[in-house]
Amino acid sequence: MKKILVVDWLEKYGGAERVLTALNRQFDFEKCYTLINIMSNNDLTKVFLNKNVQIIESNLKFLKSNFRYLFFLFPYFISKFENDKENKLIISSSFSVAKGFKKKTGQLHICYYQARNQRYIWDNEKIYFFNWQRLILAPILNILRRIDIKHSKRPDYIIANSHFVKNWIKKTYNLDSTVIYPPVDTSLFKLEKNKKDYFITTARLEPYKRVDLLVKAFNQSKDTLYIVGDGSMKSRLESTSDSNIKFFDFLEPDEVKQLVSKAKAFVHAGIEDFGIAPVEAQSTGTPVIAYNKGGLSETVVEGKTGVFFNSQSVEAILEALTRFKKIEFDYEFISMHAAQFSEKNFATNIRNYIDSKIKEKVS
Repeated sequence: MKKILVVDWLEKYGGAERVLTALNRQFDFEKCYTLINIMSNNDLTKVFLNKNVQIIESNLKFLKSNFRYLFFLFPYFISKFENDKENKLIISSSFSVAKGFKKKTGQLHICYYQARNQRYIWDNEKIYFFNWQRLILAPILNILRRIDIKHSKRPDYIIANSHFVKNWIKKTYNLDSTVIYPPVDTSLFKLEKNKKDYFITTARLEPYKRVDLLVKAFNQSKDTLYIVGDGSMKSRLESTSDSNIKFFDFLEPDEVKQLVSKAKAFVHAGIEDFGIAPVEAQSTGTPVIAYNKGGLSETVVEGKTGVFFNSQSVEAILEALTRFKKIEFDYEFISMHAAQFSEKNFATNIRNYIDSKIKEKVS
C-alpha cells in the first residue's frame, strides 16, 4: 500500500514536527506534499529519519521565507497538488490547510489536527491582526472561513491532539474526531529532585504566548524568573523587566533541559492546543503553573502536578504563585504522570487507530 504524508509547510523543528518524526517511524511514506520546504537539512533528517521520502512543494516555494504573505492562497495551493491514484493511504498533519488535500476514489485520508486550524482566520482572541487589518481583511477572512469549512470535510477521519482541539473541531466544523495525544520524548527529560530557587518559561516571544503577563506578575512578586525563547516581543519584554527576570539566548537543548529540570515551577500564561513544553517539564518532576484553558487543562493535575489560574491577569498569576508556595509537591509522582504522554504510547495509539481504519476500508 503506497502511503503519502501531507503537511502544511516544513520550516523549523518544533512540537508539530516531532509528530511528523513519530509518524515517519511508524510508516514508510513514498512522498511528502507540502506548501513549501525551507527547513534545514539537519532538521529534515530529524523529521524523515534519513528515509528516502520525495518532498513535493507548491509554487509558493519561489517566495521562500516570505510565503506567509500569500496566506489567503494557501487553500488554493493545497488543492492543486497532483495526487497519484496509486497512493492508497494519505496521512495529513494539519495546523493550517493540509487537511484540504484532495483524495481520489479508493484512497483513505486520515488527518491529524496538530492545533486549531488557521487560527489567524478564526481569531476569536483578536491577537493575529490589528483592528484596522481585521476591518480591511474582513471580506477575505469570511471567504477563507467558508473554504476552510469545505476543506475540513475532505478527510475520511480526523484525529485531534487534545480534547480542547476536538471540541473546537466540533464547534467550528461540526465534525467528530478521536483524541490521540501527541508524542513527548519523556525519556530525554529525567527526574530531577534537586530544585533551585527560580521559575522558568520557554516559549516563542510572541503576543499570543502572553509572556507579558508573566513579566508583570514577576515584577511584582520579585521571584526569579528565567525566560528562554526569542521572538518579536523580546526587546519590549526585556525593556519592561526588573532585575529578577533573566532572558536566555541561543541555548543548546541540553542546557534548556537542565534549566527546566531544576526550576521550582514551569509557568505558562498562554492558551495551548496541547502544550509539549509543560509536559516535558513535568517529566523532570517540575510542577507547572498555568492558565486553566486549552491543552494544559488536560495534562496538569491541580494540586498534584501544578496549579492553575483561571483568568489571564496579573492578579490571577500572583494568587496562583501564593497557592503554589504552600504545596509540597511529589516530584516522582509528577514525573510518572507525564509518562502517559510518551512517544511509545503515541506510536501504539496511532498505529492501532490507522490500522483499524485501513481494515474497515478493505472490508
